[in-house]
Amino acid sequence: MANYQHRQSGRGINGLHQTDVVVVMVPFPAQGHLNQLLHLSHIISAYNVPVHYVSTAIHNRQAMLRFHGWDHPNSVSNKIQFHDLTIPSFLSPPPNPNAPNKFPSHLQPLFNASMHLRDPVATLLRELSSNARRVIVINDSMMAYVVQDFVSIPNAESYTFHSISAFGCLLYYWGNKLGKHSEANAKIPKDIPSLDSCFTAEFLDYIASRCEYQKCCSGRLYDTCRIIEGTFMDLIEKMEGDKKQWAIGPFNPVRIPEKKSSTGRHKCLEWLDKQTPNSVIYVSFGTTTAIEGEQIKELANGLERSEQKFIWVLRDADIGDVFNGEVKKT
Repeated sequence: MANYQHRQSGRGINGLHQTDVVVVMVPFPAQGHLNQLLHLSHIISAYNVPVHYVSTAIHNRQAMLRFHGWDHPNSVSNKIQFHDLTIPSFLSPPPNPNAPNKFPSHLQPLFNASMHLRDPVATLLRELSSNARRVIVINDSMMAYVVQDFVSIPNAESYTFHSISAFGCLLYYWGNKLGKHSEANAKIPKDIPSLDSCFTAEFLDYIASRCEYQKCCSGRLYDTCRIIEGTFMDLIEKMEGDKKQWAIGPFNPVRIPEKKSSTGRHKCLEWLDKQTPNSVIYVSFGTTTAIEGEQIKELANGLERSEQKFIWVLRDADIGDVFNGEVKKT
């Protein structure tokens, strides 16, 4: 059975004073998910609301080490309490760049192991509920199974966070979950590719098994803004019928530096600052996609022959434990 330890600069859980509201963040253990909820944690904690960030020790460490964009990377540890949960050991195989499907199926053992977080998360929620008027759970949509026991706690409620865009969620609901919708049909471009080849069959089963547990949440949160995606959020709300949709992004802080100062700026950013607007192509396949060597060569040839300026971020795909081995980046 999983258990947990907690870390914070200050008193422990049993020493918490009676407080009004506490927030519990439960991210999915993959970089794009960990990062977004850590940014949201930082924003909420800036309003002096206690935030508890809940994951495995490996993924808490990963989230903190890769955190960026605020005054100081270490400042997050002084404002947010991290809970290191223990799960059964899991396989952490290398990615397969030759796989016909580019979905990171090598992370599936980690995803399956994460279901064992349910018991320690439930224990934590009960302890926090005894010292707070209200416990707000913000969980990744993929972690709805893990937080399901909040329904047994009278002063707790849950909000589902979606790490993808509202438009991406709409495509899923429209095509796979709720069926076609006349108003959505008019809003979704006709040439949007199908989602059929985006995921492995095993991961689709994983998603389906967790959708049922999202029904008890009080609403859905997106790292977006209504100016960009309000239309799609309204369509999702109409299709679901009983769930509010909130645009609470963007989370990642963007600062415009003084023109005279370039201290601490990465050389790529210094070069980018000198380019004209809309003149540079950015190429990245994220942190979990593995690309075969011949494909990399073809992409490089295509970029070179395009005669367009570009920044290409190329790296090894993450494995389940990113601290187990060396990652190559270019």
